[in-house]
Amino acid sequence: MTLVKTSLLNGIAVGIRMLTALALNKIFAVHVGPTGFALIGQFQNFVGMLTMSIASINPGVTKYTAEYFDDEGKRLAIWRTAATVALGGGLLVGVVIALMHQSLAVWILKDDGLAGVFLWLGATLVFFLLNGLLLAIINGKKEFKSYVVVNIAGSLVSLLISGILAIEYGLYGALVAQAINQSVIFLVSLALIWRTPWFRIRNFIGKIDPVSLKALGKFSIMGLVSAVCIPASQLFIRNHLGETYGWAAAGRWEALNRISAMYLMLVTTPLAVYYLPRISEIRDKAELIAEIINGYRLILPVAAAGALSIYLLRDWLVVLLFSSEFAAMRNLFAWQMAGDVVKIASWLLGYVLVGKALVGAFVLTEILFSASWIALVWLMTHWFGEGGAQIGYFSNYVLYLLVMANLTFRYVR
Repeated sequence: MTLVKTSLLNGIAVGIRMLTALALNKIFAVHVGPTGFALIGQFQNFVGMLTMSIASINPGVTKYTAEYFDDEGKRLAIWRTAATVALGGGLLVGVVIALMHQSLAVWILKDDGLAGVFLWLGATLVFFLLNGLLLAIINGKKEFKSYVVVNIAGSLVSLLISGILAIEYGLYGALVAQAINQSVIFLVSLALIWRTPWFRIRNFIGKIDPVSLKALGKFSIMGLVSAVCIPASQLFIRNHLGETYGWAAAGRWEALNRISAMYLMLVTTPLAVYYLPRISEIRDKAELIAEIINGYRLILPVAAAGALSIYLLRDWLVVLLFSSEFAAMRNLFAWQMAGDVVKIASWLLGYVLVGKALVGAFVLTEILFSASWIALVWLMTHWFGEGGAQIGYFSNYVLYLLVMANLTFRYVR
């Protein structure tokens, strides 16, 4: 399936995800306010760090599922190894979270009254991880229709659970929903793929294969670095804004990030669904260059058009998506939208590092640019106030794009 067909098919799922995200943003804005938005962001970053650490092999599962499409033995060895890691890691970390729930509530959410949220997370974490594994396999097998159906179902289930809990229980309910959503969606995913020819319980049960574990280990290293660097950077920046300008300012920063995430789903999801397996299977460098150029020709204009539209509609969007408490964020859009476009341009090249398992380059750039993002935000907010966070975001991705272009050129020449 081509990038164009994949994008069109995936557009259905993305459209529904955007609509559900819009609805949830409005519910959260009304029922938890800017400060609640900041705390939800803090919790999501923590969950992201946990799940990405354990599920860091999932991009490898996608890659090798695609690469071993004609070798069932190797493919099943990958699946069984990954399933064992997900199950064992999820159970172990879930117990640790449950034991430390009080301390985690104070550290992450600044309120021990929210400790029960971490008990919910610990109890359901393993299903969260198994759902990610199933999606990675579906992606690697290029079963895009199944992938779309699973994502649509997941979006609707997430809206239902998060909406009900946030309306009934406020911030606590919204946080519980973030803890259990993906675990409930696992049941939906399981039901949808139960009758597929490749899904058999025996395909996921067995001892860890050392060769497969070593192959997945490369992606584990990359995933672990991402799991620490990206959420930790966001935690630091949100804390910096909250402590310097107030937690309402941190909530506005989080709200703007959510707007970016919503419209960028139109381009980031096709990248994840199409590019990783496609780049993984390309062996000819000329073909790789052609695929990258094709991506720029099709995806970058969409990102730019989306960013411009969001900027022009910013006043209307703040009122529609949030509430009057978020009005001050209208002045933050310009640099954020510019940063989004540059971010997509750099990601088109960054997928080459993941798809070709260029571990050293990936790890170095993730650490370097996570650190530079924090430094640039700190510096720019010192000079320009609250809006400096978006200037730092833009500046960091400009530097990242330049480095990605250099690394890609060295690889394909």
